[in-house]
Amino acid sequence: MKKTVLLLVALAGATHVSRAQTAQPDTSYWQKKTEVGANFNQASFSDNWQGGAVNNYGISGFFNAKSDYQRQLNTWTNDFQMLLGFQKIRGQQLRKSVDKLFFDSKYGRQFNPDSKWFFIANFNLLSQLANGYDFNDARVPRISGFLAPLYLTEALGVEWRPQPYFSLAIQPLAVRQTILFDKNLYQQIPADYTRFSNYGVERGRAVRNDIALAQLVANFDKDIAQNVNLKWRYQAFVHIKDLQKIDNRLDASLTAKINNNWNVKVDGILMYYQDQSFQVQWAQALGIGFMHTFKDTYRKKN
Repeated sequence: MKKTVLLLVALAGATHVSRAQTAQPDTSYWQKKTEVGANFNQASFSDNWQGGAVNNYGISGFFNAKSDYQRQLNTWTNDFQMLLGFQKIRGQQLRKSVDKLFFDSKYGRQFNPDSKWFFIANFNLLSQLANGYDFNDARVPRISGFLAPLYLTEALGVEWRPQPYFSLAIQPLAVRQTILFDKNLYQQIPADYTRFSNYGVERGRAVRNDIALAQLVANFDKDIAQNVNLKWRYQAFVHIKDLQKIDNRLDASLTAKINNNWNVKVDGILMYYQDQSFQVQWAQALGIGFMHTFKDTYRKKN
């Protein structure tokens, strides 16, 4: 029995050595990066505190995954982001503080090996995960929900990449679908509630289609100081039926690393969608928390 075990171990070791000696070199053309983490914020006050503040705490979690493919004149980038946070203030129910579901897939074909310009085809998904409420009006049970609204955008165009950390896309051909998975969401809204427009979707329907005369998308992702990263994405959608109707959205995050696993993170969203509101909407979250990064080295084979 012992001889049999020793023989099997020897054979396994020989097989491993043989595979190691004949292993093919890694021909991956991908660069991959994954981030996962959670941020916290909290404040406490005594009952006789004269500053008028109240006990509160918040928590948010995020998951980001990005992969870049590059071979000869071809590139393909996939970017997934998920962010969800809640805030609890004493005497009030738990409230959503930040919510984002984002996926962007972009194929690019470089004009020539020395060019900074690319032909691109782009698909984008933007939505949210949890229900949203108007806490200033108790009559309104819900004004948004899971994938309600959901924005899908398909676009063709050109992109300028002067630096690895910056790109600017000009897309004269772009189509966007606004989708309400809960197409009866409007039925929960009082008739005299003027702040809800059903996201531009005809009431009782689930989808609205929009065509853009042009779409502009700018991306920036760079370490602006040691252990400090700034990332932002700006998108403008010019409606072909009304050139004065331009949807604007800016997503930004600033991350300062304390050490390998702890960071301070600020997230912000600024947008102006006339189908949602005639006023600028914004959201901001600040927290300190844990972040772990899984990163793959980049190998370029021509």
